[in-house]
Amino acid sequence: MNLVIYILRRLAISIPVLLVGTFAVFMMVAAAGDPLGELKGRPNVNPEAIAATEKSLGLDLPLIPRYFHWLTNFVQGDWGVSVAQGNAMQPVFPKVMAAFEVTLRLVIGAEILAVIIGVAIGVLAAVKQYSAIDYTATTLAFFLFSMPIFCVAIVLKTYAIQINGWVRDLGLSDVLGNPWLRTTSPENLTATGVGDFLAKYSGAFLLPTLSIMAISFAAYSRFQRASMLETLNTDFVRTARAKGLSGARVIFRHAFRNAMIPVATLFSVNFAGVLTGAIITETVFNWHGMGTLLVDAVNHNDPNTLMGWLVVVAVLVVVANLIADLIYGILDPRIRVG
Repeated sequence: MNLVIYILRRLAISIPVLLVGTFAVFMMVAAAGDPLGELKGRPNVNPEAIAATEKSLGLDLPLIPRYFHWLTNFVQGDWGVSVAQGNAMQPVFPKVMAAFEVTLRLVIGAEILAVIIGVAIGVLAAVKQYSAIDYTATTLAFFLFSMPIFCVAIVLKTYAIQINGWVRDLGLSDVLGNPWLRTTSPENLTATGVGDFLAKYSGAFLLPTLSIMAISFAAYSRFQRASMLETLNTDFVRTARAKGLSGARVIFRHAFRNAMIPVATLFSVNFAGVLTGAIITETVFNWHGMGTLLVDAVNHNDPNTLMGWLVVVAVLVVVANLIADLIYGILDPRIRVG
């Protein structure tokens, strides 16, 4: 019951934060220009049609009433319409949800792999401090951490094209699909058979997943190593060793769980950030996800799409932090919520 109350209290506190955030962004979007500027600039456009479109979008209202008009419709499930595609009225909700699903499929695998590999290497580097394993892991982590993600993505894409060229010279089919060279996006690819599936989807999923994973892995491994070293030098770990417990039991039963708390915080924040900000990776590998949606909405001054994107991002951040708080209680029994 205490846990339920805690969750409800956190969600209640988040509501004013979301309202302030949406109001601030709404004001900035409104100040960016007229969403119907392109339509009004076209010749031979019926002024009555423009007036009707303005009324349907709520643009005929003053700024503050316009915000509350949007907010009232939003909480009722009406996210408005988009004007990004040639001023055609498209519902925002399915558009944002489709982009969110695409990015989620791209990011979730990358983050899970990054956490597993990064935590494992971080623990090993801490246990084997100042060994060859530690120096190698540290060098690799700093190298990847210092590389911009667009460099990683472009390098992987270039090598994939070269590998396919070598394979074609041998008279074989591509071993890595090139969805970024296709007219369709990865989420629309179809495959017949296992071989065709691997050829098409390896390029669509493997390479962008590796790009995101490489950057996230570096952060997780460094955080885990630092946290593990700090935990290994605490009094309760020394006491456990003095009791004669085995090294593996001391590491995994006592030290590891406590050392995971900072990494849990990093994962919750990093997952939300990567999920909503993989703009470069999506661009390089032709994914039409949240990053592409944001760029298109900004370029076309599409207020309803921008607001829908913002709410999804804000809710995701709130949920991610709430999950992190709950994970603390699982990792460390001394932490209680209520």
